[in-house]
Amino acid sequence: MLANDGPAVLGERPPLTPDLTGAELTRWYWTLAELTALARRLDVPRGGGKGALTERLRAALDGEPLPVAAPRRAAAVRQLSAPVDGATVIPDGQRCSQVLREFFRREIGPGFHFDAHMRAYVAENPGRTLAEAVAHWHTTRDVAAEPQEIGAQFEFNRFLRAWHADHPAGTREEALEAWRTHRSAPRHPAVTSGTS
Repeated sequence: MLANDGPAVLGERPPLTPDLTGAELTRWYWTLAELTALARRLDVPRGGGKGALTERLRAALDGEPLPVAAPRRAAAVRQLSAPVDGATVIPDGQRCSQVLREFFRREIGPGFHFDAHMRAYVAENPGRTLAEAVAHWHTTRDVAAEPQEIGAQFEFNRFLRAWHADHPAGTREEALEAWRTHRSAPRHPAVTSGTS
């Protein structure tokens, strides 16, 4: 419900203002841009992703202490730079960089992309070689070809996947219209932290 104007009409999204309650904030879909604009108005830290931002805004709107942010990961001491080859060892904290992308495309082919399996391999296997990472790519292709779970923070993508499964002959415009209807409706129950 709105703090100053009484309850919102069912199905009518209220304006995103500092007068909103935390419960009403989490009852509706908001874009990251909308949430960021409200965070600026309330002087709430804007980093950490949509779920964390929503939780901080919910607390601020309800007059509660802001949740403690997770400590930032220390920056990598060093990142690989070209040239690299199969014997190059993945350092701790290596990102999925352009240097790695170019190496993997040379070794695997133009179909290479950083999927969840390769991102996790690079992040979780310091001390392994890039040749071992190439072998990992090849051994994970069957699993990677299966439909993957879409994270809760990607609500639009999750909605479209479910909508197209229910409406296989539906058009893109029909799906987008269904999304607009979905996002303008209140959530039951209100979404809690960690989701969007």
